[in-house]
Amino acid sequence: MRIGLVGVGRIGSFHARTLSSLDAVDLVITDADQAAARALGAELSVPVAEDTATLIGRVDALVIAAATPAHATLLAAGVAAGLPTFCEKPVAATLHETLELMALVERSGVPVQIGFQRRFDAGYRRVRAAIECGELGFVHTIRANTHDQTPPPAAYIATSGGIFRDCSVHDFDIVRFVTGCEVSTVYATGANKGAPFFTAAGDVDTGGALLTLDDGTIVLVSATRYNGAGHDVRLEVLGEKGALGVGLDHSLALDSAEPVDAWPAGPRHQSFMDRFRPAYEAELAAFVDVARGARPSPCTVRDALAAFRVAEACELSRAAHQPIALVEIKGA
Repeated sequence: MRIGLVGVGRIGSFHARTLSSLDAVDLVITDADQAAARALGAELSVPVAEDTATLIGRVDALVIAAATPAHATLLAAGVAAGLPTFCEKPVAATLHETLELMALVERSGVPVQIGFQRRFDAGYRRVRAAIECGELGFVHTIRANTHDQTPPPAAYIATSGGIFRDCSVHDFDIVRFVTGCEVSTVYATGANKGAPFFTAAGDVDTGGALLTLDDGTIVLVSATRYNGAGHDVRLEVLGEKGALGVGLDHSLALDSAEPVDAWPAGPRHQSFMDRFRPAYEAELAAFVDVARGARPSPCTVRDALAAFRVAEACELSRAAHQPIALVEIKGA
């Protein structure tokens, strides 16, 4: 199968290496920065297309790992060409565009998979199974956090859409995935104590949200761009009969204030690529199956819209200093 990849930045180059290692895949790559594309093409011994239009005409499926502002246009082009398409989140920069693309994709019948890699992480899948089988009894509280060790560049923050749309959206998606429930209301806040470019972009470097799910479960979400202890992504699910945690292994970026022998022993994760490498690999292997018609998309544009709507509600709540019901957000 010939798969075309657009975008060879940090995540794109990782995806290119993963895809080129799969026996079933013949990879073609391109990037607006042709020098970068040629360098990676030489490293991996894969062909480089001169532009996206040329690439689309040569392949059987498409992987979009370009910058966020290009996602909507590239996804529409892939669907128009009838190509099964994988697109990194977000689908688009705005709720309106996301709704339009969802309608386009669903009318077309072209399979599209959105890149929420946590769905392929073993820990999160274990929690999902435990909730489904009733191992924990009724679930009453969930704590979810995404804490980056250091912030991304100012240029990235300026176009990211804000901490809830860019960072916590992964938590919103995985909460839906493990519980099977939808978010009904949110109450969000945020603050800045770090670099001034967050304030300049209308963003915050640290955010928190209280979500209520449609079955009454309370979800506490935390996000920050400054976690000097290391990259820390966790989920804690508390239930009537038990509790489970994800990310509570020896990589945990947290020190105990009490004497504990050799735990956590490390090493600590330094980035999301480090933390979720196996999940990213499993995600792309799943997409190859989607492209072959062997399975349906494990994360659709409708799924991405659901998480985006929660993020949208959080940004509105943060600005208004009041709770927001999800029925107030388009796309319900």
